[in-house]
Amino acid sequence: MKYLAEYRSHETVSQLTRAIKSIITQPWRIMEVCGGQTHSIIKHGIDQLLPDQIDLIHGPGCPVCVTPLAYIDKALAIAAQPGVIFCSFGDMLRVPGSTQDLLGIKAQGADVRIVYSPMDALDIAQRNPEKQIVFFGVGFETTAPTTALAAYQAKQLMLKNFSLLICHVRVPPIMEALLNSPNHQVQGFLGAGHVCTIMGYHEYRPISEQHHVPIVITGFEPVDILQGLYLCIKQLEEKRWQVENQYRRVVKEQGNQPAQQLMRRVFKVVDRNWRGLGEIPSSGLALSSEYNEWNAELRFAVSTINPQEPKNCRSGEILQGLLKPSQCAEFANACTPEQPLGATMVSSEGACAAYYRYRRAQHG
Repeated sequence: MKYLAEYRSHETVSQLTRAIKSIITQPWRIMEVCGGQTHSIIKHGIDQLLPDQIDLIHGPGCPVCVTPLAYIDKALAIAAQPGVIFCSFGDMLRVPGSTQDLLGIKAQGADVRIVYSPMDALDIAQRNPEKQIVFFGVGFETTAPTTALAAYQAKQLMLKNFSLLICHVRVPPIMEALLNSPNHQVQGFLGAGHVCTIMGYHEYRPISEQHHVPIVITGFEPVDILQGLYLCIKQLEEKRWQVENQYRRVVKEQGNQPAQQLMRRVFKVVDRNWRGLGEIPSSGLALSSEYNEWNAELRFAVSTINPQEPKNCRSGEILQGLLKPSQCAEFANACTPEQPLGATMVSSEGACAAYYRYRRAQHG
């Protein structure tokens, strides 16, 4: 608990808060990219400690939230087929599809199982050769290496009853897309620490230089976030635009090289549709043609499923930082964790879920 206490120290938090107040001279709008950081900010009230000039914008860094409706419907179509064991991380089970969610289809008799790793799904496939086992691979670069490892091992074992439904996404392209939007309000970024643990942060330098925005790779504890904000605001006040690494105890510039090599071997970079945001060029990862035999979209012929996104959910605006959850008329009314309109109310990293859990009393 030593290190946890160190990064939640009231004294250090107070020192950093005073340091931020001492350097700020004008309003700044800073986006935290990662949903885990959003959750920590709202849970610990970090935004309420800051001067009024600082507006924290919640970004699209919740992988569950940005998984497009088409992939939820594809998952439902596969899971409903006889002889299939459909494996997924638990936070995907309540993400609404066009008509229902994975939890609903499980209640109707489908064999849907929560796993903690794609390797668990691989083990289920080896123990159930008479069944077709499908793993739903979602998430940013943080979780992609373990999905790649499962695909790689399935190929080495020539495991014929295992396949993967892949919807992994990449962080740098969405940051670029946000900055290219005419409506963007971002002046600085807190970079996603866990993603950079895998990928490093060399990809962010061209973004920072081209768009004149500081990017500070930041951890998830209160001290991490406040220190990241201090470094970002200091750059803005000094008219500097660089990539800095606050999360040095975990993140190295080049990241995890073996993990990256495995990802390059198994995946290819593709354009990807993001829920509520539309198609972002080069923002997705998909299985390369070498792994077509383990591609669940091909095996179960669901590639053509492409439903329209519902228009009553404003999660797209929330994911772009254009709207705070409490500014949505449906928040805590028609949209609750029990009856969610969109994924941002379902995921533990979703901004709407964080506001509902920690700020609902203020809204009501």
